[in-house]
Amino acid sequence: MKESARVLLALGAAVAIGIAVAASGNAELLRAADAIEPIGAIWVNAIRMTVIPLIVSLIVTSVASATAVKAVGRLGGKTLLVFVAMLTSLAVVVVPITRAVFGLLGVRGVNAPPLPAGAAEAARLLAADPKQSLAGWLVSLVPTNPIAAASGGSMLPIIVFTLLFALAAAKAAPATRETILRLFQAVSEAMLTMVRWVILAAPVGVFALMLPLSAHAGANIAGAIGFYILAYSLLSLGAMLVAYPMVAAFGRVSMRRFGRAALPAQLIAFTSSSSVASLPALVESAQRELGLPKRISGFVLPLAVSTFHFAAPVTWTVGTLFVGWFYGIPIGPREIAVVAFASIFLTAAAPGVPRGGFIMLAPLFSEIGLPVEGIGILIALDVVPDTFATALNVTGDLAAAALVARYEPAAAPEAPI
Repeated sequence: MKESARVLLALGAAVAIGIAVAASGNAELLRAADAIEPIGAIWVNAIRMTVIPLIVSLIVTSVASATAVKAVGRLGGKTLLVFVAMLTSLAVVVVPITRAVFGLLGVRGVNAPPLPAGAAEAARLLAADPKQSLAGWLVSLVPTNPIAAASGGSMLPIIVFTLLFALAAAKAAPATRETILRLFQAVSEAMLTMVRWVILAAPVGVFALMLPLSAHAGANIAGAIGFYILAYSLLSLGAMLVAYPMVAAFGRVSMRRFGRAALPAQLIAFTSSSSVASLPALVESAQRELGLPKRISGFVLPLAVSTFHFAAPVTWTVGTLFVGWFYGIPIGPREIAVVAFASIFLTAAAPGVPRGGFIMLAPLFSEIGLPVEGIGILIALDVVPDTFATALNVTGDLAAAALVARYEPAAAPEAPI
């Protein structure tokens, strides 16, 4: 059985059993449901355990190896600029729309699902913490002690330090840079293996997280879950449609032609929830339907599939707003700006494993005051929306290749074969 099917089965079973427990009113059954909550907490802790070494190793390897991208000259630079420009454009459109859509949920009322253990305390701590000034926040981004920042969970300063370290490593002598890269590549491979183990345990963790919630909330939780899944899926479809006029306006490729080229890869992505699985279809469509030169499609598309997550502004904004609503913690302009910035500039660091994008939310949640346990809820609900998000990712990959080709000399799209 596929991983997504197992998670969906666990989610459905947890919600159904929890609603039945709530309807029964049996105190013994409710205590039994609460008894498995520590298993969910252990699973969430396992996610948190991997965050710092995984993010540090991925950022160092991706940035410090940038000289390999420079070796291809202008093409590498234009590709990275296109990635950033596309993500920025999508974030500018998606973030305000998403905030408006989730405003329809209103505030948590008497019929909303009860807060899980620790949520009320987290909300009180956030409310009690005086808001930091902009100048103070900017100063705090450069840590005086990176180790202390890591142990204290201050992830944005750690990311800043890691970026600076990676840039310095990229400028080091070749032998030094190679040694650093080999070390952090080994660390990243080991951490990705650990992440895969954690993800394999997702059905157990999801069941243990959702059963107590459902048992206390009863049928009231169904409406919020349905709203989240529907809103996430429709926003992903809407963001996908943004790519079509973007390519038509800046890539000189008609929307009909682009849609015909993107459809095979979109279908594979939708059914497999894997951008990597759609890569062969992307390359064939880019060359046959769009007439892109092999040197463009052969460079841009593999890089895009591995590092360019066009769905990140949708995924991270929707996840943040829903968890904020669920825990009753308001998400203000500063918090949403942090998430939007991260979705543009840190998307390449997201691990290429199922639900890897949500793992990247852990440091952001810590930074903006959301309980990291909310990531478990997002993973539990991600099975259906993930298919739409993956289709959005591959659409962005093909659009990026078309845009790079448009602005690369002597690389204008040829007539389709």
